[in-house]
Amino acid sequence: MSCTLSVRWTLTANRFPRPWRTCPRCGTQRAFECSDKFRLNANGRRLDAWLVYKCTTCDDTWNHTLFERRHGRDLDPNLLSALEANDPALVGRFAFDVAALRRAAHRVEEFAGNVAHKEALADRPDAPERLEILIATPVPIAIRLDRLLSSELGLPRARIGAMRDAGHIVTAAALNRPVRDGCRVEFDLAVGEANMILRNACR
Repeated sequence: MSCTLSVRWTLTANRFPRPWRTCPRCGTQRAFECSDKFRLNANGRRLDAWLVYKCTTCDDTWNHTLFERRHGRDLDPNLLSALEANDPALVGRFAFDVAALRRAAHRVEEFAGNVAHKEALADRPDAPERLEILIATPVPIAIRLDRLLSSELGLPRARIGAMRDAGHIVTAAALNRPVRDGCRVEFDLAVGEANMILRNACR
């Protein structure tokens, strides 16, 4: 029976996605950065909420609609408190909602992520024959799987592809597509780079 080392990589994004819209002040399409601030407006008993973005060229603002004309009694009090406090977790929840941004922008610029944490899921076998990498992405990450493996394991992307073709890498995910939460990659360590792969997979 082969010995398998299982490792979880947790990825975090290093930047919020940037919607591109026509800036009224610049008169052309510009990238807008999340300001980390919400705007609330009360009209009688009804509330509007926006996430505020700023043009990266002139600082003109754009309010990304979160909801409109919602009755205060229908809203979770914790949500209202988080909006009023510009809660960073809530900012991230809305700022990483790329589908909603795409409905309001010409295009959305996404960025690659960082591996924030690597952890072995069990004691390391003395002589592992296989490596299993489980990838967790709490928010969408715009980095291709082959680029992620290449940068973290120190292998050229061409070598990653060759190992996949030879059956030394097994995954249901496409190497040339963005990483998705729950992605699983298995390595057969009967390769010359086994020691480097094991070392880099865990640090």
